[in-house]
Amino acid sequence: MIYSVRGRLAAVEPNLAVVECAGVGYAVRTSSVTVSRLPAIGEEAMLYTYLHISENAAELFGFRDQNELSCFKMLISVTRVGPKAALSVLSSVTPERFALCVASGDAKTISKAPGIGLKTAQRIILELKDKMSKEAAASGFSDAALPVVEDSSNAGEAIAALVVLGYAQSEAAAVITRLDPAMSVEDMIKAGLRALAIQ
Repeated sequence: MIYSVRGRLAAVEPNLAVVECAGVGYAVRTSSVTVSRLPAIGEEAMLYTYLHISENAAELFGFRDQNELSCFKMLISVTRVGPKAALSVLSSVTPERFALCVASGDAKTISKAPGIGLKTAQRIILELKDKMSKEAAASGFSDAALPVVEDSSNAGEAIAALVVLGYAQSEAAAVITRLDPAMSVEDMIKAGLRALAIQ
């Protein structure tokens, strides 16, 4: 498995970056969000990667941070959602916004991505919420071990969004419940990501 690539940015095309490492140019498919944040050609770039192998090809996908990579992996785990559809979603919304859409059931925003209809967006939300519930149960998560948080509250939605991004429900709850409950959900997610990154 190729965890990441770091090297000179040799070329950029829509949804594609070529990173040269030790004389080898790796064509890395990526989201338009990542492309927009790449350095200038000739400068050093680093992408977290995922190697997708199918019957016809082996393709490398890369992202600016691990949150975007985590969202990509979750998306391609959904029935009938392939890498191209996943990139379409991540080119339309940030990982934080995508996580919030799943947590709040906002299929309309996800369906705005090119090639993603409302039914597909609804399936993404349904399957990922189901997966989150099963992972919480498998990890032995206990509601009694954490402060009570209403699912419909800003804190509840922020915790669910962080779980979509790959964090354990217990660690997400521990961080979010320390924040000002008057904060917006998106601000809570951003603050939670900053706090979890330095733990």
